[in-house]
Amino acid sequence: MPAHPSPLALYIHWPFCKSKCPYCDFNSHVRERVDQERWRKALISELEYMAARKQDARLASIFFGGGTPSLMPPATAQALIDRAQTLWPVADDLEITLEANPTSVETGTFADFKQAGVNRVSLGVQSLDETQLKFLGREHSSREALHAIEQARTQFARYSFDLIYARPQQTLKEWEAELTQALRHAGDHLSLYQLTIEENTAFAHAYAKGGFTMPDEAQAEALYRLTEDIMAAQGLPSYEVSNYARPGQESRHNLAYWQGMDYIGVGPGAHGRLTQSGKRIATSTLKSPERWLENVEKNGHAVELWEAVDVQQEIAERLMMGLRLTDGIDYARFKATSGHELRDYLDAQKCAFYISKGLLADNKLALQATLTGRLVLNSLLAGLLR
Repeated sequence: MPAHPSPLALYIHWPFCKSKCPYCDFNSHVRERVDQERWRKALISELEYMAARKQDARLASIFFGGGTPSLMPPATAQALIDRAQTLWPVADDLEITLEANPTSVETGTFADFKQAGVNRVSLGVQSLDETQLKFLGREHSSREALHAIEQARTQFARYSFDLIYARPQQTLKEWEAELTQALRHAGDHLSLYQLTIEENTAFAHAYAKGGFTMPDEAQAEALYRLTEDIMAAQGLPSYEVSNYARPGQESRHNLAYWQGMDYIGVGPGAHGRLTQSGKRIATSTLKSPERWLENVEKNGHAVELWEAVDVQQEIAERLMMGLRLTDGIDYARFKATSGHELRDYLDAQKCAFYISKGLLADNKLALQATLTGRLVLNSLLAGLLR
């Protein structure tokens, strides 16, 4: 173990939900029955397999995502947390996040998850409007959502919740009222996502058939700028395209992704990025829960991809993730985590053009996408690399 091991983030995927939300394209599945003991053993087995291949690190965060990981028994979460802490040295401020839905059943297990070691919870509220909750396919009411937020506030030192905006026919006035209400119950972090239509979802099929219309680009931009203004005024400025926090309360786990740090993914369809012998390694596991479980029980893991990422792909990934951050890409950190000078791979002429148009900013220490630039980030990325 090196004297100063690099930080490592651990993602654990629980693929099961009570129902499939119409906007969701995550690897989530509805099953009538889940053999909890088999799944606990299998997740631990794959965790041990991955840990054996990445020892030179210090565990900085654990994130239980899904699916709906608050549906797993708290004892499963505790077993995974305990095992992870024996496999790697652990940071003093280890962040352990659980994604949860704000139903009364799941809220009732918060104390047990806290006892298991979870110290941060992220609630999938999505809206505080009853009509919109039904449209989004959510199973909780606004009253349950507010109750869950209150329980999270009293049980955990750190908590956050998600809202989805830029919904069909949503006006600036409506969103301002809903966000203002949400802020009365918020802690130090909020995730605010614009609704997008993802392929092969129920919303994609309904939208294609004319079931509803989405805000046009001008309305979506106006909603985004309003969100930025409101959150900044409340002391929770954006630190990433869709995430807002008081300084020091950012999600450390998600920062690992955006800052290009190493992370391991365990569970069906989980992805990872690791540094080994100076190379960036991409990993992924089988997506099907049944196939994943069978392979883990047979082989100790269900990894289907473990390969080195070529330099151009690595730079492109790091650029895509880093420019999502308000602070942008710190040149020194980029070199420390990748071994490359970012400027060596950028199209200097294009960068200068984007800076002149107010889409990028370069203060010599970091490359940043401005607020306007973040609105057209995909277009920027397409032209930045040589």
